[in-house]
Amino acid sequence: MLDFTRKSHNPCSMSTLSHHSADVLIIGGGLVGAAQAVALATAGIRVCVVDMIDPAKGQDTGFDGRASAIALATQRVLATIGVWQQLGSDPAPILDIRVSDGPSLLFLHYDHQDIGDEPFGYMVENRHIRRGLMDRLLELDNITFMAPARIANLDRTAAGVSATLSDGQQINARLCVGAEGRRSPTRESAGIKVTNWSYKQTAIVCSVRHDQSHDYIAHEHFLPAGPFAILPLNGDGVGIGNMSSIVWTEKSALAPHILKLDNTAFKIEFDERFGEFLGRTEIVGPRFSFPLSLQFAHSSTDVRLALIGDASHGMHPIAGQGLNMGLRDVAVLAEVVTDAKRLGMDIGGGDVLGRYEQWRRFDNTMMLAATDGLNRLFSNNIAPVRLARDLGLAVVNGIPPLRKTFMRHAMGLVGELPRLMRGEAL
Repeated sequence: MLDFTRKSHNPCSMSTLSHHSADVLIIGGGLVGAAQAVALATAGIRVCVVDMIDPAKGQDTGFDGRASAIALATQRVLATIGVWQQLGSDPAPILDIRVSDGPSLLFLHYDHQDIGDEPFGYMVENRHIRRGLMDRLLELDNITFMAPARIANLDRTAAGVSATLSDGQQINARLCVGAEGRRSPTRESAGIKVTNWSYKQTAIVCSVRHDQSHDYIAHEHFLPAGPFAILPLNGDGVGIGNMSSIVWTEKSALAPHILKLDNTAFKIEFDERFGEFLGRTEIVGPRFSFPLSLQFAHSSTDVRLALIGDASHGMHPIAGQGLNMGLRDVAVLAEVVTDAKRLGMDIGGGDVLGRYEQWRRFDNTMMLAATDGLNRLFSNNIAPVRLARDLGLAVVNGIPPLRKTFMRHAMGLVGELPRLMRGEAL
């Protein structure tokens, strides 16, 4: 639980002041918004975060049940801003990745040792990431964290940003960051249009304990209804390898019926997809479900406004890149803002925001297209298509230089990387 009294002089604690001044106002204090606050604050930027949810709720096991894949490059972001060190033994390394298509004997296997000693990334339960972010927030004196709180009015003009909370408190800043997720009120109030469509799929999320160790291999089984991902966890932090996070993609018309099954019937459906390769299984904890869709904002910026994370782009979890793309936003925005601050520029000016927009647009567009294409290619049982994709997996697996290129993409090491993703301080 986040303890706001533990460091009483820290501005992270709930303030009774009626007026606050900051360089950057971040609306939304979830995984991406909180990471943005920490990244900016570590570079000396004064930040105010407003979030509608009590941060203690986000650390509860019943909040959403998800775990996130953190690619190596985005792990460097969290390490450089001092968050990764808060997680202890919670992260589980992803040493290998194995992709298979239903019952086909053809597959694609990534072994991290083919390109070095570092893992592809790590699996971490979202509640642990939230805890690490909140612990790091408490260490920084230039963050004001206001939660639960709600923005009642937001004005963004050439002169600056002014926000009024529902309790009457006011915040002045030079830049506003929208980080409230796919239904971002900040984006909507700015009149930024979005394109979206549903995949008519639902992700069923749960955790499973199994007899045999996963050996820190992430499995992606492609089934006609969608991918079935088995992702390694450390369990209770002891690193014994007998716990996995499951992301089971199912047709939305069928998912509610599966979720309503009693434990015995649900286990039968689960085992049919999971198989026996890790021995006997036991479902641990509650089940969760999330509708799957693609969404992207037509612009990630407006007058003194930058959108990050799902407020800017939301994608299918097929490649586990959702949070990674949000943290790439964080790294780029932190860099352009801190560089502008040091040069005496207006951090909310059009030239600064233009650099952020340009830097992120191509990367986000390509990842959205890639995840959309992969889901459409693999989420069917059309015989000619199935044959072509199986041969494609085998070809990539059999050509080491091509396989290594895909592996570097999975690690987030491709493209123009900001300093934080290279492990360099701002």
